[in-house]
Amino acid sequence: MTHAALAGRLDGLLFFPVTACGPGGAVDLDAYRAHVRAGVDAGAGAVFACCGTGEFHALTPAEFRACVTVAVEEAAGAVPVVAATGYGTALAVEYACLAEQAGADGLLAMPPYLVNAGQRGLLRHYTELAAATRLEVIVYQRDNAVLTPETAVQLARTPGIAGLKDGLGDLALLQRIISAVRAEVTDRPGEPFSYFNGMPTAELSAPAYRGLGVRLYSSAVFCFAPEIALAFHAALGGGDEATVRRLLDGFYRPLVELRDRGAGYAVSLVKAGVRLRGLDVGPVRSPLAEPEPEHIAELSALIDRGLKLVNA
Repeated sequence: MTHAALAGRLDGLLFFPVTACGPGGAVDLDAYRAHVRAGVDAGAGAVFACCGTGEFHALTPAEFRACVTVAVEEAAGAVPVVAATGYGTALAVEYACLAEQAGADGLLAMPPYLVNAGQRGLLRHYTELAAATRLEVIVYQRDNAVLTPETAVQLARTPGIAGLKDGLGDLALLQRIISAVRAEVTDRPGEPFSYFNGMPTAELSAPAYRGLGVRLYSSAVFCFAPEIALAFHAALGGGDEATVRRLLDGFYRPLVELRDRGAGYAVSLVKAGVRLRGLDVGPVRSPLAEPEPEHIAELSALIDRGLKLVNA
């Protein structure tokens, strides 16, 4: 895998599949396979396996490797598979090696577990992770892993670090990072340092991120309503402002408001949506909890509304 390979292959909607569980709570690889296959067939630009929506925090190493292997098999080289890694540096390296063994094309580095590290510590963490395998690393900025522009510049100069996923939503900081990397990293080989919008329900903020030149984004909606996600993506890229506004006002804003009504709904509501569309991927694992029944009913009605808006 060359340094430029992952960045050059990331395009279109970024699909973050949920991890399916059976009635007893064990990972259901058959249902997971069907979910990943459906996303690839629907037109996903990449598969990000076992990440936040995929409940990385709740998977054992063996379950993680099995799911990444299935994702690689179902993607079959048509689109890249990026697997999560996280916790402290030693465990992050262990998960990175498992992902490499499973055939993944890259890594999404989740924020380090629990600790609030300074910039020197974060730089050391990501540098050691990038050196541990041949896989390129995308750094996930959010919560306790927030970079200064200076640190971002150093990461952009680090072999094996391909880009930044922003889940913070501080557009002024992100603009400073983009500007600093553009101005100061002039000898980066291959593809430029890549950025994408990793906010929950990223479509709501996608127009604002595009103003910074950040066009890639993760789509949780793609998991359960690819028709809506693809219609929005096409409208945004094609300058169809009427469709963008119609879906933002009628579907995405109400979805965000519903998502914000429960802790952990950024994951559990997505999993409920997949079940509502006909694939039993089971419940979320603890410590997350299922959405309230009335909220699942609201989600069902909202999906129906979104599908009607696509065809309006």
